[in-house]
Amino acid sequence: MHLEKTLARDEDVTVTLVNRENFFLFTPMLHEVAASDLDITHIVSPARKLLKRVDFFHGDVEKIDLENKKVHVSHGQGKEHHEHELNYTHLVLALGSITNFFNLPGLERAVTMKTLGDAIHLRNRLISNLEEADFECFPQERKPLLTFVVAGGGFAGVETIGGINDFLRESLKFYPHLDESMLRVVLVHPKAVVLPELNEKLGVYAQEKLTQRGIEIRPNTKVASFENNEVVLSDGERIPSYNLIWTAGSAPNPHLDGLPCRKEAGRVCANEFLEVAGFENVWAVGDCAAIPDIKAGGFHPPTAQHALRQGKTIAHNIRASIRGGGKKAFDFTTIGQLATIGRRTGVAQIMGMNFSGFVAWFLWRTIYLMKLPRFEKQVRVALDWTLDVIFSKDLVQFQTLRAQTVSMTEDEMGFPTTLRSLPNDAVNGNGAGAKLFEQRGAK
Repeated sequence: MHLEKTLARDEDVTVTLVNRENFFLFTPMLHEVAASDLDITHIVSPARKLLKRVDFFHGDVEKIDLENKKVHVSHGQGKEHHEHELNYTHLVLALGSITNFFNLPGLERAVTMKTLGDAIHLRNRLISNLEEADFECFPQERKPLLTFVVAGGGFAGVETIGGINDFLRESLKFYPHLDESMLRVVLVHPKAVVLPELNEKLGVYAQEKLTQRGIEIRPNTKVASFENNEVVLSDGERIPSYNLIWTAGSAPNPHLDGLPCRKEAGRVCANEFLEVAGFENVWAVGDCAAIPDIKAGGFHPPTAQHALRQGKTIAHNIRASIRGGGKKAFDFTTIGQLATIGRRTGVAQIMGMNFSGFVAWFLWRTIYLMKLPRFEKQVRVALDWTLDVIFSKDLVQFQTLRAQTVSMTEDEMGFPTTLRSLPNDAVNGNGAGAKLFEQRGAK
């Protein structure tokens, strides 16, 4: 966005952004989509509305060739899928990170919380399980359907479990055959206190509040496997559940593996000017970059408040490289950190001061609303939050199934009809209960 305001205005410069999705996702509010607090489109901004002068390529990065200064990209679906080569003078690596399952058995079936699709999938799973449990013919099946395990007690895990716990408990009143005694929500955390990014006092407060709201905390414990519809913990406990939500680890983007540059724990090493050593005009930023902390030593943490300022610094330094001028060294100290824990309650540490309860929750919403890109989206989110005070949460599943169809002649339409029901999995892998019917004599 800073290049959009500066270099992209110049006729002799072309700025291109390559991205798999055609939108920018505001991840701090992702758990609110999963918990039905926000509409699914209100935390995303179309790239083409954010960037008017920057060329946007909607596709995948296939290969990065630093030696020849080329990026191989692809787009299109099915037979239309094809590749392109993009030449560059300056390259910014901002590939982020992906979910890491640490080779644990069965975790490929776990729900992740990294993308908009993840949040929609989790929301659908919550509603689908409530619907199925309400009319479940075998009472013993209700237990794994209504047991939800979240792995990881950091920001993502705590905010996710706080949101879905509120959603589930508020929704039970619409399901006459269910009550709160049937619901089990468990948070598994490898350390003694949740939210280790904050101080212990705030972590203990958050833990007590979550426990008061019916959430079971399993401290000093890890998930060992997810097999046979059971979540197996490191202490040997087995929790019958169809629902494991994984927020416990991340890894650098796999595209970085093949790059011939120095790395730190899989992340590309950059200097204080965000330049990748050994490669002219190659820059790195965000989760995929290891950027030295000049004052404190070590590396800057991969958080949004650092990445936002790294983006501004890179834009300035690229402009200085092209037009002339001095480069800026990246130097930033964390201002504060905030988290919501459900029911208009939060925890925050800002400039050394602790906040908790409603005040912290209000600060979280105010600060992140101000940082949400585009005024239109800010208004929509604020309206959603206001209506949430008046109305109950929405229980509609967002499915993308095609409508039922038949192919038959007018003569065949007079024939008796034979209906054939296919298994749920043949139509919809998430078991939403969709049916496909076949007409006799039809192809």
